[in-house]
Amino acid sequence: MSADNSLAIHDSRSANPERAARSPSSNRLKGWRIAGLILPLAFLGLIEALVRMHIVPEHLVPAPGTIAETLWNLGGARLGRHIGASSLRVFAGFGIGAALALLVGAAMGLSRRLDALLDPSFQALRAIPSLAWVPVLLLWMGIDESPKITLVAIGAFFPVHLSVVAGIRGVDRKLVEVGKVNRLGQRALFTRILLPASLPQIFTGLRTGLSLAWMFMVAAELIAATRGLGYLLSDGRETGRPDLVFGAILLLALLGKLSDSILKAIEAHVLSWRDTASASTSRTARET
Repeated sequence: MSADNSLAIHDSRSANPERAARSPSSNRLKGWRIAGLILPLAFLGLIEALVRMHIVPEHLVPAPGTIAETLWNLGGARLGRHIGASSLRVFAGFGIGAALALLVGAAMGLSRRLDALLDPSFQALRAIPSLAWVPVLLLWMGIDESPKITLVAIGAFFPVHLSVVAGIRGVDRKLVEVGKVNRLGQRALFTRILLPASLPQIFTGLRTGLSLAWMFMVAAELIAATRGLGYLLSDGRETGRPDLVFGAILLLALLGKLSDSILKAIEAHVLSWRDTASASTSRTARET
């Protein structure tokens, strides 16, 4: 094939983005994504059938239809208050914990002396289970919102902190040398080289911290809470209502997935400049 013909084919593909979007690779990937959404629905349908046929005892695993009815009977306003209370605690705690982790992690990533000083203490604190913090925070802060948000912040802090330190330390030495050759100051070196290069790992830590924030929120709502999904879990356990327990778990899963998807979309927008293998594959699929 001549060079002119190759250029003509390339121009025709570039001029017809709709055709590129309908490439076989793109369609296959879209099919897998649709299957990923159908899979949990099919699983719920299977559970519904097994419970209705009395293969699975309903007092152990209630039918999804029963769970949906329970959530409906709670009422939109009441259920909205529980979801709103839990979401507010998660986002407030995650915001505080992640912000502190970014600051402390950046300082420790840039200073090996500070890292040597603080890392042993942080690793010891990271090993403490979430429920072990509950009586301590009750003693220090009482039973209002402060201990709940603090516990969520603790859960979000450590994964973000670890990702920031590892991300900065993992930057290619040659990139740093290029910055020094171009006589970049410490601030410019951080903002133009270290931070952009470590962003992919930082976002991974942020997503992990957000998921842990939802987990710690359940423990936080054991602290004399009267609203929230953790409260619904506890109430369902104490009253022997598995439908309420599983309903709260289902809502936690949906909210966790929704918040993670939002953060993932932000990550894709911020890191759109990356030239990774997956990005190259996506471009190849669009150009095919």
